[in-house]
Amino acid sequence: MKFFYLQKSDRYVITWLLFIIVAAMAVIFLTDSRQDEEPLQEVAVPKGSEGKYQEKTYTYNQGQPRQPELFPFDPNTADSTQLLRLGLQPWQVVNIYKYRAAGGVYRKPRDFARLYGLTLKEYRRLEPYIRISEENLPADRYFYKYEPIEERDTLKYPVKLQPEERVVLNSADTAQLRKVPGIGSFFARKIVDYRERLGGYYRVQQLLEIEDFPETAVMFFIIPDGTEYRKMNLNRLSLNELKRHPYINFYQAREIVDFRRLHGRIENLQQLSLSKDFPPEAIERLEPYVEY
Repeated sequence: MKFFYLQKSDRYVITWLLFIIVAAMAVIFLTDSRQDEEPLQEVAVPKGSEGKYQEKTYTYNQGQPRQPELFPFDPNTADSTQLLRLGLQPWQVVNIYKYRAAGGVYRKPRDFARLYGLTLKEYRRLEPYIRISEENLPADRYFYKYEPIEERDTLKYPVKLQPEERVVLNSADTAQLRKVPGIGSFFARKIVDYRERLGGYYRVQQLLEIEDFPETAVMFFIIPDGTEYRKMNLNRLSLNELKRHPYINFYQAREIVDFRRLHGRIENLQQLSLSKDFPPEAIERLEPYVEY
């Protein structure tokens, strides 16, 4: 063997190294065996410099997991102890706390299904026990439930108008608008909101400016002669006030303000016709709503 051809000092060093390695492996093996056999131990934790002790803590091996309990709980207010008793993992409890700390609210049981790591089986097990406090329900649901409904809105399915009947567009409320064939609660609100933003309709075709408005409904509206519209003074309003009107965008509002600053009062809209922001069609539809 080549080992015996080495010098005596080299053989001595190699022999000691082998002995140390074998001894270390034996110690590690014996230590692991003793740790596996160690029973449950109580560990006292010192408190302060007086040698007093706090409550005892325990070190233990992982045994069988605790059997989950089922009981009514509100995910918006349940503490960590309750959530762990339900069988949730500690990291899931941490995620719930983070969600609530960020302002998140569980408004219905199905919202709890978005909890990261929650399986469908676990959600179905917990769903019958989820109780959302009324304080966390959407406010509109509360008022819809408890506030009296105005008399004019009591008709769930209003009687629709006959082909020869008409509605005055600038004075009709939502209940009257819902009687128009093709108009429900959604478009009734849209008509009123757009009317308020415009200052009143001066022709019924303006209804088609509402997105997806049914063309067949236009024939049921009229605008009597002499109808007045809310006007805006182009020489007094600020840029922000001007651009609130549906027919004036930011660039048009800025052009009006710049014209006043450079040339003084505006006497008519034709003075703005030289600007690329005011083509003839823009001036025509804006004319009924301005004053000077």
